[in-house]
Amino acid sequence: MGKKQKVILPPDLPPEISDDEIEVSDEDLQFVKENRDYAGFVSRLDTQSITKHVTRVADVNEDALEAIYEKRLKKKSALQKENEEKNKVHVDPVDALPVKTLDGKLYYRTVAKTSKGEDENEAGEDEKDGDVDKSLVKLTKAEKRAKVKKSRKEAKKLGKEVDQLEEAEQAPQAAVLAEVKEDLTAEEAFESKKCKLAELGIALLSNPEANITSLKEILQIAKDDNPSISKLGLLSLLAVFKDIIPGYRIRLPTEKEQEMKVSKEVKKMRFYESTLLTTYKAYLQRLLAAEKKPLFQQVVVRCICNLLDAVPHFNCRESLLEVVVRNLGSPDDVVRKLCCSTVRSLFTNEGKHGGEATVEAARLIAAHVKANNCQLHPDFIEVLMSLTFDEDLRKPKAAPEVDKKVKYKKFYKRKIPEEPSQQQENKRKTSKKELMSKTREEVAADYKAVSFAPDVEEKRRMQSETLSAVFETYFRVLKQTMLSTAASSETVTGSNTSASDPHPLLAPCLNGLGKFSHLIDLDYIGDLMNYLKKIAGGGSSYDSSSRKCIEHLTVSERLRCCIVAFKVMRNNLDALNVDLQDFFIQLYNLILEYRPGRDQGEVLVEALKIMLCDDRQHDMQKAAAFVKRLATFSLSICSAEAMAALVTLKNLLMRNVKCRNLLENDAGGGSVSGSISIYHPYATDPNLSGALASVLWELNLLSKHYHPSISTMITSIAGMNTANNQVYHAILSPQQAFTDLSLERETFQPKTDIRKLNSKRKKGSESSTLSGIESTSDTSIDENEVSKKLTKHFIILRDIKENERLRGELDRTTLSLQLYEEYKKQKKAGEPKAKRKRAKIVD
Repeated sequence: MGKKQKVILPPDLPPEISDDEIEVSDEDLQFVKENRDYAGFVSRLDTQSITKHVTRVADVNEDALEAIYEKRLKKKSALQKENEEKNKVHVDPVDALPVKTLDGKLYYRTVAKTSKGEDENEAGEDEKDGDVDKSLVKLTKAEKRAKVKKSRKEAKKLGKEVDQLEEAEQAPQAAVLAEVKEDLTAEEAFESKKCKLAELGIALLSNPEANITSLKEILQIAKDDNPSISKLGLLSLLAVFKDIIPGYRIRLPTEKEQEMKVSKEVKKMRFYESTLLTTYKAYLQRLLAAEKKPLFQQVVVRCICNLLDAVPHFNCRESLLEVVVRNLGSPDDVVRKLCCSTVRSLFTNEGKHGGEATVEAARLIAAHVKANNCQLHPDFIEVLMSLTFDEDLRKPKAAPEVDKKVKYKKFYKRKIPEEPSQQQENKRKTSKKELMSKTREEVAADYKAVSFAPDVEEKRRMQSETLSAVFETYFRVLKQTMLSTAASSETVTGSNTSASDPHPLLAPCLNGLGKFSHLIDLDYIGDLMNYLKKIAGGGSSYDSSSRKCIEHLTVSERLRCCIVAFKVMRNNLDALNVDLQDFFIQLYNLILEYRPGRDQGEVLVEALKIMLCDDRQHDMQKAAAFVKRLATFSLSICSAEAMAALVTLKNLLMRNVKCRNLLENDAGGGSVSGSISIYHPYATDPNLSGALASVLWELNLLSKHYHPSISTMITSIAGMNTANNQVYHAILSPQQAFTDLSLERETFQPKTDIRKLNSKRKKGSESSTLSGIESTSDTSIDENEVSKKLTKHFIILRDIKENERLRGELDRTTLSLQLYEEYKKQKKAGEPKAKRKRAKIVD
């Protein structure tokens, strides 16, 4: 038998010692602190799970354990029922009827509602159950970790929401603070730049040669993004340039001149001039670029106009003139007035530029009128009225007259052969004379270059170029007007109607021709008179389709044509042989077409004065026709125009004695009937009207005129036939009479007689009407209000006629549409019959 194996027993357990009896020394604590990496797990131990109460052990009461489980299940079921009742929604009785039990109770049907917080409720229930009996159920480590992570995420979300709320509350305050800071910084920057501009400008004005580089700094500030600072910079440069620009044009040195050795003063002057010129050109480029922006337009145009007016002799004048002339027709009134005043200043102050700017401006205006087909603002041509021409320069100096006897002797002088010595002497004398003449010419040229006296030949050349540009513009406007009126009249007479083009430049063109008519070349006067005759006669045309008279030109424009024709003829009387009968015919017809509110009374009065009242003897038949037409015109016109017409009538009667027979009241008309025995009031030619066979019955009505001046004038005219030998002197002209009564019209109040009627003889209706008449007679008659009421009345009548015409056209179109629809129906009804016939034929 083998040896017995030795059994090794485990060591005995240490004796059980209670926790209260255990003592921990300082050395133990120090050891643990030094070795935390090894003993750290002790702090992470779950003491609750270690010391939990174990139920399934010996000697435990099973009934108590079952009671605990039943209690927990009952509580859980009760909580589930409460949650279900909360999540259920009663169904509307309309959709499902309720259920009645045997006890008599009604139970309404419910539907389960899905709630977002189901999981949360279940988790809460589990937590409550755990609170009920923590000793029975404990969470595992994984569940605890998930729970901790979830709580941390919820805490982070809550922290982010709080931060967002705080940021949202602080955002408006931060925005307001940022805006305030920006405003403060912008104001500070604006004030600093203003001060900088002032300092640089003062330094430049005090010593421009030493501080010429400051111009570039001011130009840089003028390019700032802030519009107000940019405008201040532009205006500051304008003030500086107006002060420091020299009185001559700057010519930069060439390459050869720069290679030459010069003194320090010359170098300094060259640097100053080159810097000034380059900065000036950059400034002009900045102005031209900013001129296209609406915000800078007025400031830019003001700078350009002031520069051109102050220094028209300096460089880059052409670009400035181009901008100014282009803006003569600007829709902005401020810009247009600035440009017009600048151009007028150039025309009147030619000493600043020697007349060169005048020629350039006239050429630019002519070019713009040509490019825009005469459709421009009237100021484009009105500025030409301020031109002044020296008439002495038009005629060149006459050559000194040579005595015919001396000339004859020199020509027929007998030539004697000269000796060689004498020939050499003559050659020496001629060479000496030629040398003296050359030196004199050089001296004269140098003196002319340095002298400020204007050259007569150069001034004559510039004046002729200006005149040619001006008359080219005027003739182009006349030709364009004549062609457009002819074209529009042709289209109107046809089937298609078209509105005539406006003629904005015609009135200032005619005024300019009237002013400069004495400067027109005689070769062009014939063409000018033909143009004026056609324009004065092409004023209106009749449209047969619309039965309307379409006006292509106004009465004032046609009257201006007549005035210009008479001015041209009077200023060139010696060289003209023109028949003006057509213009008298136009005046005779235009007198009745005149309307006070539409046409200009000054033009009519001027035409009456020039064509009828000036010292010119008229034919008896024509004078009588105008007398009769003026009397008829005075009946239906305002007091100022009527007074001018009566003054003209009196003037005609004073210079044509036989026309005073129209003042007689014979049954058969005037005592001298002339070649035409019957008066034709609708005749278009005054020579064919037969006015001598009529009587001035209009004077009887005009003698009762409300204005006392007109009634007194009528009495003086009516008494002219009593003494045939009496000589009358015209005191007033038509223009003076028109201006006097037009000024008096505002304060004039006619005298009225209020008749007192017996109240017993009045009826009820008559009393009301008479009281209305008396109330109106007390107040003054306002001609403007009367004219406005009449215009409204005639506009209503015109609208009524237009509506009638449109209704007729509408009836015709509806009738044609009805006929077309009936035709369609008949065509559709006839199609199946035609198909049947075709089918039979095919069969």
